[in-house]
Amino acid sequence: MIAVINYGAGNLPNAVRALEYVQAPIDVVTDPAAVLAADAVVLPGVGATADTMRSLREMGMDAAIRAVIARGTPFLGICVGMQVLAEQSEEFGLHDCLGLVPGTIRRFDQGLKVPQIGWNSVQHDGSALWDGIPNGAEFYFVHSYYLATNDPTLVSGRTEYGLNFPAAIARDNITAVQFHPEKSGQWGLKLLGNWVQGAVVRGQGSAQY
Repeated sequence: MIAVINYGAGNLPNAVRALEYVQAPIDVVTDPAAVLAADAVVLPGVGATADTMRSLREMGMDAAIRAVIARGTPFLGICVGMQVLAEQSEEFGLHDCLGLVPGTIRRFDQGLKVPQIGWNSVQHDGSALWDGIPNGAEFYFVHSYYLATNDPTLVSGRTEYGLNFPAAIARDNITAVQFHPEKSGQWGLKLLGNWVQGAVVRGQGSAQY
């Protein structure tokens, strides 16, 4: 079972529909125990990192997420679900996030229109997550902040908006994307399907990403 964490994020129904479309065996959960028992975990998200972290802490989900990632459970973060994996965020004042990947969430330069809303091409590393997806395929973004990291080995996909920044990250059992695959048409659904397939195979003892 793939646990989809419900902490009040507005895009939850869209994420659920997209995962159901790719035949993911999902269960929408609010109980940390259900996350700990899951074969894989999805953290969707919209909004601010500070609000998201507050909700996760109040629910006890922050500890559950750290625990499942530490033991190797496949994990997918979407948009803010990617950003809260970082060490810190500057959104509405510097604050700690989950600290699971190196980097800080920073706002785009003031000369850019924010949030970035719309389609943008992603250059990817050709790993299994991107199987069947053309390099430069477009995905749908809605965000004002991005992950600034000094670790290039973490980055699985990149895009341009005033600067070159991570559109996707992957390390061990962690996968996360800044864009919204559930709103990104055929390539978003393909990516979700790739991740679900990888999560299932990983659960049987073979890591894919």
